[in-house]
Amino acid sequence: MKIRPLHDRVIVKRVEETRTSPGGIVIPDTAAEKPSRGEVIAVGKGKILETGEVRPLDVKVGDEVLFGKYSGNEVKVDGEEIVVLREDDILAVFEK
Repeated sequence: MKIRPLHDRVIVKRVEETRTSPGGIVIPDTAAEKPSRGEVIAVGKGKILETGEVRPLDVKVGDEVLFGKYSGNEVKVDGEEIVVLREDDILAVFEK
């Protein structure tokens, strides 16, 4: 997939979470929530500041991030569901 987000936008592919509760109960797809965790697959060039300068983004391709449940826009590209969101919508980056 060749896609490049503009400015301070980030493209994230959701990471599937486990479908089993801590007690061992399997959660069906209809009852499971969409994960709010994903892997960054593309980033824009950076945020344009009021002075006209471009501030690079803090996240990079390959980072695993946590984002808000209702953040961003879900889009289907080449049969894959991706989430396009602003860097401000990213809550945290998971350290490896």
